Amino acid sequence: MISLISPSEIKAPTSIAIGSFDGLHEGHRKLIESVVQNSQYIPTIASFWPHPREVLFGETRLRLDLPEEKLPLLENLGIEQLVLIPFDKKLSKLSANYFLKDILFNQLQTKSISVGENFRFGYKREGDINTIRESIKNQNIALNIIPLLEDQYGRISSSRVRELLLNSDLDNASKLLQRPYSFSGKVVKGKGLGKEIGFPTANLEIDGRKFLPGVGVYAAWTSTAKFKDKIPSIMNLGPQPTIDPLSPSAVEVHLIDQNINLYDFKLTIQPIKKIRSQIKFPNLSELSQQIENDRNMAKEIFKIIK
Repeated sequence: MISLISPSEIKAPTSIAIGSFDGLHEGHRKLIESVVQNSQYIPTIASFWPHPREVLFGETRLRLDLPEEKLPLLENLGIEQLVLIPFDKKLSKLSANYFLKDILFNQLQTKSISVGENFRFGYKREGDINTIRESIKNQNIALNIIPLLEDQYGRISSSRVRELLLNSDLDNASKLLQRPYSFSGKVVKGKGLGKEIGFPTANLEIDGRKFLPGVGVYAAWTSTAKFKDKIPSIMNLGPQPTIDPLSPSAVEVHLIDQNINLYDFKLTIQPIKKIRSQIKFPNLSELSQQIENDRNMAKEIFKIIK
């Protein structure tokens, strides 16, 4: 697997695309195809970390793909290195021309640049594709400009994927991503109440930078390196209104018709379909009955998709 590297560890010369590439949707893949086609150079993706808006405006930017999740995806698309450029206030003040010359040309030694037609960079986003054109005059550097992709609903973007996931529209989110959406987490100790009411659950510790779908109960596939096959499951995402209304949002997974001790395992969850929104029940008995109904509904969903 390719590894995350800093600009100082670069293998060069490079064919490069710069951007967050969050979600690696169809538009991103067009850029990546352009990078990989320049086979005489090292196919490279460069991304800023953290996201510039986090540094400049204090925004929390949850990611569809964390850097380590991108690695196998990028490798399958032909990328050989993912360079993380540390973004801070000092870097934000670099002029567009200085960024091109010092980072792109000198450090990353690029011989081919692929960007979207709306690419902006440098201090106060002063640079654009015309800045790059002017800068590479009389240099042996190619510039590939990729048009924005649209479908019948508008521009294909990471923002659209997030909105679909927030609305639990997993089918359409997966179409834009061109792969199933998933996330991973380590199983940690919970309160054990699930086991008490007949539905033992694995409580997952999820990286706080990861974007998760809307709150609710889902049919989901669960997988882990310990087992070959994906396991049909039901997942509760959100707070626990019946057991502890003041508890923070959590991810709990119940494996259907399985009794496996998953403590300390790393699980990958692929939500398939939302079954229902969260409900506060008057007692644990009614909650247990509802989970039984959820499990039966999930079984029907898995029968259809198998």
